[in-house]
Amino acid sequence: MEPPKTIQSAGLIGWLPLVVLPLGALALYNLLQPWVFMWILAVSIYFGLKWLTWRKARGRIPHAPWRSIAYLLAWPGMDADSFLDARKVAPPPRLRDWIRAVLETSLGVILLWFVARNLPQGQVLLRGWIGMLGLILLLHFGSFQILALFWQGLAVVATPIMSAPLRSESLSEFWGKRWNLGFRQLSYDLIFGPLHRRLGAGLTTFLVFVVSGLIHDLVISVPARGGYGFPTAYFMLQGLGVTIERSSSGKRVGLQKGVRGWLFMAVVTVGPVFWLFHPPFVMHVIIPFMKAIHAL
Repeated sequence: MEPPKTIQSAGLIGWLPLVVLPLGALALYNLLQPWVFMWILAVSIYFGLKWLTWRKARGRIPHAPWRSIAYLLAWPGMDADSFLDARKVAPPPRLRDWIRAVLETSLGVILLWFVARNLPQGQVLLRGWIGMLGLILLLHFGSFQILALFWQGLAVVATPIMSAPLRSESLSEFWGKRWNLGFRQLSYDLIFGPLHRRLGAGLTTFLVFVVSGLIHDLVISVPARGGYGFPTAYFMLQGLGVTIERSSSGKRVGLQKGVRGWLFMAVVTVGPVFWLFHPPFVMHVIIPFMKAIHAL
């Protein structure tokens, strides 16, 4: 019988890098500039999770060695099962998808290297926020999308990290089907899948948001040396919003679809976004990073 599709099957060697790499990064806390430390910490957590998902899938799915190398080093997604499995064939990418990805990449470059630097120097937070928005567009919506299309052109199933989040008609759709699908895959494999039958779907979903908040606090607040707890509070609010949306009252007023669902999603995600990317992070991490890459 085939082992269950769970990260628990990855074994000790699968989990070890997720412990060792971030601890090694944390040991450099006082030796590096905050923005350098942030990237090293984020990459260490990313590669630890990447290795974990690969270890879980490699023994279950026969695949060519090049797929393992590509998954570990040249694809930011976390669905190892689909990427490694040659039996799954992706449809060829459409031209309009290529055009959209190039445009979003270009917009990110413009915001990061041109718009931010031409804003008034006294508006430091605004400059940082515009640069950060450009970086998100450049990476998550642009470059990662281009990479997904590249692999799809080779028939590899590489689901884009972002899936038009502004089209979400509910908060659940935003977080579950459109925003950062790599983390969504991880949260299902690590938390929701193993626990939802024991704790219930509602409580487990809220727990996923709490864990996400703690991870963001680690990567955002610790390098910034301030703003502790705000990212966790942001994601707890998202979990509360999903709970309200799925409640009988939320269903009654139409928070799960249409214009009301979209408005509720927009208010809950955008309204408190300063809790997530708080001023200490912008001032102590983003602004120095932008100066280092000559964006300011």
